[in-house]
Amino acid sequence: MRTYDDGQRAREVGHNAALRQVGNRLVGILHGRLDTCTVYDEATAWSHHAHFHAA
Repeated sequence: MRTYDDGQRAREVGHNAALRQVGNRLVGILHGRLDTCTVYDEATAWSHHAHFHAA
């Protein structure tokens, strides 16, 4: 989540907007997990944001 937030902030999105986007993403992940009855997997949940992951 921190990497995603940092990526949003790097795009010059304000702090509050970045927090809302992270919150929205987490709600979406939770909904998906509950809808499919699957266990949370960070690699799957954030896979489409892989370009934000920096070493």
